[in-house]
Amino acid sequence: MAEYAGRALGGPVSPCGLLRAGLSADPAGLALISADARWTWRTLDDLSDRLAAGLLGMGLNPGDRVASLMPNRPALIVHYLACFKAGLVATPLNYRYMAPEIDHALAVSKARALLAHAEREEDLAASRLAPQLPLGTISYGGRRGAGPAFDKLIEGEAWSSPLPPPSPAAPAVIFFTSGSTGRPKGVTHTHETLGWMLAILTAALELTPDDLLLPGSSLSHLGAFYLSFAALSVGAGVIVAQTFDGDALLPLLRKDRPTVLSMLPSALFALIRDHGARHDDFASLRLCRAAGDTVSAELEREFTALSGLVIDEAYGMTEVGLATVSPPSGLIKPGSVGQVVPAVSLSIRNDDGDELPAGSEGRLWIKTPAATVGYWDDRGATEAAFSNGWLDSGDVMRVDEEGYFFFCGRKKQIIVHDGSNISPQDVENALLEHTSVATAGVIGIYDRVHGENVRAYITLTEGPERPTSQELIRFARARVGYKAPEEIVVLDEMPRTATGKVDRASLKRMAGANLARG
Repeated sequence: MAEYAGRALGGPVSPCGLLRAGLSADPAGLALISADARWTWRTLDDLSDRLAAGLLGMGLNPGDRVASLMPNRPALIVHYLACFKAGLVATPLNYRYMAPEIDHALAVSKARALLAHAEREEDLAASRLAPQLPLGTISYGGRRGAGPAFDKLIEGEAWSSPLPPPSPAAPAVIFFTSGSTGRPKGVTHTHETLGWMLAILTAALELTPDDLLLPGSSLSHLGAFYLSFAALSVGAGVIVAQTFDGDALLPLLRKDRPTVLSMLPSALFALIRDHGARHDDFASLRLCRAAGDTVSAELEREFTALSGLVIDEAYGMTEVGLATVSPPSGLIKPGSVGQVVPAVSLSIRNDDGDELPAGSEGRLWIKTPAATVGYWDDRGATEAAFSNGWLDSGDVMRVDEEGYFFFCGRKKQIIVHDGSNISPQDVENALLEHTSVATAGVIGIYDRVHGENVRAYITLTEGPERPTSQELIRFARARVGYKAPEEIVVLDEMPRTATGKVDRASLKRMAGANLARG
């Protein structure tokens, strides 16, 4: 039996001083690149200084939450940096959120302002809380309305003297969970825990000022967020992809020649299969990292055959940041999520909390200085998540004799589709709003491209109305958007547990049996 501990690190990064390395080395060098922007370290520092002053000038105060509903844009990096500098709490919202989810996040965080792209105006109009925000909505990319415009805020003057740095214990960012075990919770990271998260990632991925990072996922999710700021913290440049398909990514790979690529497995599969990708497109890379879902053996084979690289899988959580990855300069084992990263301790335990030997499957427990300080305004959930400083991940792992970890499954019944976490309850509740649906049970069905597809099992009420599957899918999509099921199966009777709940485990077995017969 053993605890697996990574090597020690010197200390955390300072989120409000993230640009110091780049500014010291070459202020005129490129820090941020996108299809339509090429900003130097000096420009990025100046823009974020101006925005920090503009946000405080609106009436925001250190400690206030500022939500954002933005697609990937360089401006979003500027916004986060400005929040760090001003002591404001950045609160990213999943860009796929619809009005009920937006309202829940705003209610939990008690955000005083929201930065939102103009293309979300219709959804914000349907929101109950967005129009009531104390300091309104900061508009980006559209006509100027009732609230301030982003471009006006960054045209103002920066403070004449530097802002005082926030306390290390002050909250820096709130990320919302998928809500797999209830309503989404606000995972809170302070300047210190976020700083540790960045320091750990920098060491684990062996990032240097010579790197150029291309994170092919949303900056509103932890993965691209902390990868981008870890890179900036060591003076490495970051490429911001506006979308994550080949039409957006291949030109960036070919023109700017990044050294590190990080993508969701489903997006990487699509990139190498559907867009004429060539071996030369990946020639500049020293590392291709994948996380957010498991990498299939077929993806591993096809990517290696095309690029000559082995995908470096990783494991992490919003609550703790990165926990495992294979050292890029060492052995990368296909199928493994790697070894414990610096400053982190891992333990595999049984249901009684006893540590298990190598080769045994058990729940992964994590201890790290990057661990969340808690769920925002939810003391009960915070206390339930930790035991003596250890977090129970709820995920099942095993570890081999060389200290490489292998993901075996999820205790939590979350569905991972294209890297997005989907709560079965959200989809079930949407379907149950239809008058013809009596019961609903939702599970994930393995798909080699998307990770998992959403399948709903339902029973119907008595009556003449019998909606088609496509009608019900459209009904759900209008309520939960991307979470809606791809397919619906009608049952005569819904399997139940002993306590009367929908038995998703039985539905999983039913799906597996049908697949085997097929």
